[in-house]
Amino acid sequence: MKFYRKQPIEAEQFDGSQTSLFGYEVMPDSLLDALTGEPAYYSILIDDFKPEPDDFPDDDTGVVLEVGDWVVKEADEIEVIADEEFKQQYAELPVIPKNVAKHIVTGHSLNDLIPNCCGIYRAMIQTVVYGYQKGDIGDWIVNHSDVFARAWLDGYVVEVEK
Repeated sequence: MKFYRKQPIEAEQFDGSQTSLFGYEVMPDSLLDALTGEPAYYSILIDDFKPEPDDFPDDDTGVVLEVGDWVVKEADEIEVIADEEFKQQYAELPVIPKNVAKHIVTGHSLNDLIPNCCGIYRAMIQTVVYGYQKGDIGDWIVNHSDVFARAWLDGYVVEVEK
């Protein structure tokens, strides 16, 4: 399972080969791509209604998607999102080492106790001011500052130990 910034969601990218997504049947629409001969659009039937291939209903019993679109399931609703829009809304959370996660938890805890005491700036600058050695937490933060900032602000997933 992957974790995304807006959580929790279940999402799967449609590659054209799936015959079902989240238990719903995927059917090729009648419009074919002129170059490949493959269907250009597909429909997911979200009710028990079984239409003829060229007779898709206009109400909320199905959704239309293309190859590369993301199908997102939140609660009992299915939504289709274009790839670029999905990447903007649901960026995967960064994966960070366990010791860096502890540093973030400690920083957030101190900030909760003493407001404006220990924000992200202080957490990052401490590694430079107090020095660091190759391979320690400060080294990781300096070499992965963008990832550290995203983890601090958006959340993170702790790296699985090997």
